[in-house]
This record gives sequence, C-alpha cells and structure tokens, in this order.
Amino acid sequence: MSLAEECDVVVVGAGFGGLYALHLLRQEGFDAKGLERASGVGGTWFWNRYPGARCDVESLQYSYSFDTDLQQEWEWSERYAGQPEILEYAEHVANRFDLDSLIDFNTNVEAATFDEALNRWTIATSQGTYKAQFLIAATGCLSTTNLPNFEGASEFKGDVYHTGQWPHEPVDFSGKRVGIIGTGSSAVQAIPVIAEQAAELFVFQRTPNYSVPARNQPLDPAVQTHTKQNYGELRQAAREERSGIVSVFPPNDDSAKEADSLEFQNRMDERWEEGGFGFYRAYADIGVDGTSNERVAEYVRSQIARVVDDDATARLLAPTNTIACKRPCLDTNYYETFNLDHVTLVDISSSGLDSITPTGLSANDREFEVDAL
Repeated sequence: MSLAEECDVVVVGAGFGGLYALHLLRQEGFDAKGLERASGVGGTWFWNRYPGARCDVESLQYSYSFDTDLQQEWEWSERYAGQPEILEYAEHVANRFDLDSLIDFNTNVEAATFDEALNRWTIATSQGTYKAQFLIAATGCLSTTNLPNFEGASEFKGDVYHTGQWPHEPVDFSGKRVGIIGTGSSAVQAIPVIAEQAAELFVFQRTPNYSVPARNQPLDPAVQTHTKQNYGELRQAAREERSGIVSVFPPNDDSAKEADSLEFQNRMDERWEEGGFGFYRAYADIGVDGTSNERVAEYVRSQIARVVDDDATARLLAPTNTIACKRPCLDTNYYETFNLDHVTLVDISSSGLDSITPTGLSANDREFEVDAL
C-alpha cells in the first residue's frame, strides 16, 4: 500500500469487540476498516490456544446478542466452551456477516497520531498507512504476551512454550518431564491437561490463587432449547447484573458474617457443587466486608485441604489474601491434579526462581531437570 488508505473509522483488533464494532459501523453507513495482526479473527481466542484453554463464562451467555437468528442457529457443546469452539464461533460470525472483507490481517499497528487541525488519525502499520476520522482500539488485554527475563533462559536446551504463544499444532508431552512456571489463570487450566500426558510435572508457584470448580459438562439439549426460547429475558437480566453474568442463584442482601454455621456451610456447599461464579453471589457483602470475605476465603481453603491429600501441599495451594480482590479462577480438577504421584508443587514464594539452566530450572538450592518448559 503506497498511498495512505482513507476511511471513516479504523478498528484495531478482530476479537469479539472489534467484530461487533465493524458490524455496527457498517450498519450505520460508515466506511470502516479493521486491522488485525493475527492471520484470522478471534482475538484472545486466536492467540490463547494452550491445553485446557476455556472460557469461564457459560457458553450460552458468552455469545453475541445482536442477531436473533445467530442466537438460535449456533449450538454450543459444553457448559463452558473450549478455545477451539469459541474460535470457530468467532469465525462463523465473521463469515456470516461478511466481516472478513473489512479486515486487513497480518497487519500490526505500530503508531497512531491525531492531527487536531485536520481532525484525522494517521495509523502507521507493518503493511502501510491508514487515515481515518475515528479510531477504535478493540485490542483487549489478553493477546500480548509477557515473556519473563529469567537468567539463563537462552541456555535451556529443551522445548519452551508460552501459553500466549502456543503452537497451532498439537504438542505431545508424553514421556516428558515438564516444568510450569506460575499458577495463574492459564496455568490453572493447563496444569491438569498437561499432567495427563507428562511423565513428570513440576509446578513452580510464587503466589497461589483462589479457584472454584467449573463443573463443566456437555450441554444438556433441553437447557440449550429452554435458554434459546428465553434469550430475551436472559440478555436483559445480564444487562442489569453488575458482572454481566446471570447465575442460577438469585441476588440476595444476606451477610456472610451474620449467618449461623450450619446455614453458611450449606449455602457454600450448594454453590461449590453447582460450580461457576455463582459461588461469589452466596452473600451480598463478600466484596465489601472484611470479616465476611475472610469467612468465604476460609471456606475455599477448607475445600483445598479436603481435596489435596498432602497437608503441606494443601497449605501451599491455599491463598491467604483477600478472595475475589482480583478475578478468581474456575477449574476442572486443578487441586485434584496435585494428588498425582508424578506432579510436584515447588514453592518459590521466598527465594523466587534462581535461574534456568541448560537442562532445567534451579530453585531452592536444587536443580529440577526437565525436557520442556
């Protein structure tokens, strides 16, 4: 592209937000152009394709509401959709509404400057220059990786993977010794899946995270049919929710610190067994009262202690900070995975990771030999 391409609006990013923006802009008569550094649509679901990658919002809610026919025609397979299915959905939407034709793929935005005199944006990219009156940054926050600068990382002789830069081809860890650094949301999803293949798995943890069961399962056709018949009510309820997520448990004004022991235990058990973020709706003051928050946090710790066989490992996996202060995790057999004989939790909360060596990792004055990181 030798000359700058002119349009009304440039939308950066072709994830869920970018696709919807392009659809609306075209409906309103704007000449819109999408710019996407990936080779396809999907945004975070294009880039994050690590083992176990899955949405933590239920499939029937993690979907577009702008088109009735789209809502009715798409069939989700699980309560919580996995990355491949969500990417397929995004591709379906792009094709169905002919949004691909508006997007320049493999185009990385390098700079954007605004000329106040001309009231125009100039967007410099890896493929050329674009000019527009309006610029929408639908870039999200989960598509650019943070590669830690570990000492000795370049010397490691094995295979190295990052959850945010996972190969498009399947990775086979069968018979391999694997090290996973971190226990954040992507690790909580990946660890149980990788443990199914690896001969030995070392998990290096600095800070434990709260996680509650997702209770994922194949989506009951009757549930899907009922939801589709009542999508209007569901979408309206979601718009009135603080989180935008509708739970099977209705809101209440109850206080966790005021509940008697039996009532508290029964209510928390019910939500733990149901799975999902409805767990955090058990009481109205979990996020605003320290005593109530700690009571719920202690309940999760007690569940970790119940699930994990080794007491020392259970204590390491149990967070001590405020629960739900940051987005919690949902999991499938995360804590159960640490009961497997070939899975070892390595605590690096005090000394951190010493270095990466040609054959593994050094931590706590010990070297852990691994074939893949």
